[in-house]
Amino acid sequence: MAEIDDQDQRISAIFGGKIPDVTDESLETYLGYLKEHLALPCQMTGIEDFGWEEYYVFGPGDQKEYENLKKTRPSYRDKFHLVSFEDETDEGAGILVEVRRISDRRKFTIPLAELETTERKSQNYQLLDDYSVWFVNNR
Repeated sequence: MAEIDDQDQRISAIFGGKIPDVTDESLETYLGYLKEHLALPCQMTGIEDFGWEEYYVFGPGDQKEYENLKKTRPSYRDKFHLVSFEDETDEGAGILVEVRRISDRRKFTIPLAELETTERKSQNYQLLDDYSVWFVNNR
């Protein structure tokens, strides 16, 4: 329970008090905070399968087709480098980031709440986890 309280305190400090619902304004505030505090370079991967992958990971999708699609689409198992934050936010998707897949250097735009850093002992891990928890729980 103390860990949740600590997380709530960290998140509320970003907003100067009460933890707000996800709105364009609160997303802009969080975006500014992350731009200032997230250390680069930052290697990332998916937290869980991306929306397009569910049909193949949990459903009846053909594995050969899935492997072929992963050549041109991002997969939650890929490793990425964070390139930049998009300037615009979206209440449905949250903060969007541009990432570069390490294996082939392809660029993708992905919602930040779907990503985590591969460096679990870094400050970036906590920053990104706090953001994802806030975004998922307050929309």
